[in-house]
Amino acid sequence: MRSEKIKKFIDDRGNLFWYSPSPKSEKVSDDLLVKTILNYGSIDDVKELFSVMGINNVSKIFFDTINKSERRKNNYHELTVNYFTLYFNRYAS
Repeated sequence: MRSEKIKKFIDDRGNLFWYSPSPKSEKVSDDLLVKTILNYGSIDDVKELFSVMGINNVSKIFFDTINKSERRKNNYHELTVNYFTLYFNRYAS
């Protein structure tokens, strides 16, 4: 079950999940949430994602996703993978 903070976070950024049917907060997986915010969100969106999910949890989801297969890794922009790999290696445990 999702926390109310995460549901509100998704609903406030519904324009990033335009392809997902309503209610968006119930249909968007954690993998999709992290991928969409890191790829297309603003820096404020990323900061708030870290706040509601925790930087360590976001880091775990990010690395689990890019390490599953080359196809899933390619769901992230190349610069996004490079930046957040360096970022999480430095700031997440």
